Amino acid sequence: MGVSTEPRTHSGFPTGFRGAVLRPGDLRYDATRALYQGRAADEGPALIAQCVDEKDVATALRYASAHAVPVAVRSGGHGSDGYAMPGGALVIDLSAMRAVTVDPETRVVRAQPGVRLGEMDAAAQRHGLAVPAGTVSNTGVAGLTLGGGIGFLMRRHGATVDNLLACDMITVDGRKVRADESENPELFWALRGGGGNFGVVTSFEYRAHRVGPDVVAGQLIFPFDQADDILRRLPAHLATAPRELGLLVAIAPAPPLPTLPEEVHGRPVLVLVVVHTGEPATAHEVVEPLAALGRPLANLVGETTWVRANSMLDAVAPYGMRMNLRGGYLPALSADAVDVLLASVAAAPSNPGAFCTINLSFMGGAISEDVDEDAMAFSREGAAWLWEAISKWDAPAYDAQYDQWATTLTEAMRPHALTNGYANLTDDLGEEWRRGVHGSEAKHRRLRSVKAAWDPHNLLRFNKNIAPEAPAL
Repeated sequence: MGVSTEPRTHSGFPTGFRGAVLRPGDLRYDATRALYQGRAADEGPALIAQCVDEKDVATALRYASAHAVPVAVRSGGHGSDGYAMPGGALVIDLSAMRAVTVDPETRVVRAQPGVRLGEMDAAAQRHGLAVPAGTVSNTGVAGLTLGGGIGFLMRRHGATVDNLLACDMITVDGRKVRADESENPELFWALRGGGGNFGVVTSFEYRAHRVGPDVVAGQLIFPFDQADDILRRLPAHLATAPRELGLLVAIAPAPPLPTLPEEVHGRPVLVLVVVHTGEPATAHEVVEPLAALGRPLANLVGETTWVRANSMLDAVAPYGMRMNLRGGYLPALSADAVDVLLASVAAAPSNPGAFCTINLSFMGGAISEDVDEDAMAFSREGAAWLWEAISKWDAPAYDAQYDQWATTLTEAMRPHALTNGYANLTDDLGEEWRRGVHGSEAKHRRLRSVKAAWDPHNLLRFNKNIAPEAPAL
């Protein structure tokens, strides 16, 4: 397909499009293009097409296909790469499509692509249900789902894609199709982990589970000088952990809480973020031994609601800061990996208003044991932990030093990590990484084949891109 002759302003955009069409200089343009990744604001798209329904999505895609214009897709806008608003691009903005419905009898939750996790949690919890998803409430369901979806329920009920029943999708040439286990099954296989490479999904159907409303959750905060000992002992301690335990380990600056000594405020501490979704009366059997791994500065674990538990990380995920994100799977939380991570804390840049956080998500249970590796594009084979490093800052002058810190840490962790990974929780690391992130070479070839069938000209390229398989000669 040749290069588009359409002007970068897309002045000929279809008049039948019913949503707002925004260009640089328009009143709401800057507010609309704001993303979780603040660096995306450095350049703006040529046009933002704010879709009100599936017909608008189809209209925008038919226009893009006719003019050979590559398109970016914005749903929740929470991706760390900033792919949702690339400079000079045509953006299909789905953020206004935010309907979510729950059938309490079938436990099926249906969500449009603009829905945020907090909205889906709130709707499902009105019926005592929850969809396994992420851990920050302003994350969009679309990007999270298409990349896989992990969170505090993954050990009990699996990844988000393990609970995805069907998708409605608009193809690049403007047709509506359905993908599930019986209709377009190969597309459905690819959508569960392959990202937004194949079309624009306009509806997700999930299997929900009985969760809450009462859970036991919170944070165990330890001094940093206890981190090495606790992290070395933690894997053996968790070997018999129940599936009802969700656990994220964070090394992060201590918040200015009155329960913490003032001298640790802003300095690194080790935090065990605990979410126990089993019977609240039995939670102490899990929480007390975790607290006994060291001498906590504060034990903030107690009874709460699922909605509150699944939004407690919102405070450390502010929207709009400049950032980078690196991570990957670990086959074990080895002593050598712990050494690298702790050393990186000491080497992290320190600037006003900026911070670096290391997270470790405990896997196992349903996400690791209940689904075959080749059942879908999302990979989890061999993964016992997921590590991630998040840097956030405000001033562009700090970009280079935080990028260098992240790159150095990524290289140091490479000998300890798997080649497959969770694409959502790292910035795009290039072609070689993309070839391995979904697992085997056979899975990568299969994804390229699906891409060739549904987006042969790679119009949907602003993503962790899967190149279409070359046509046979």
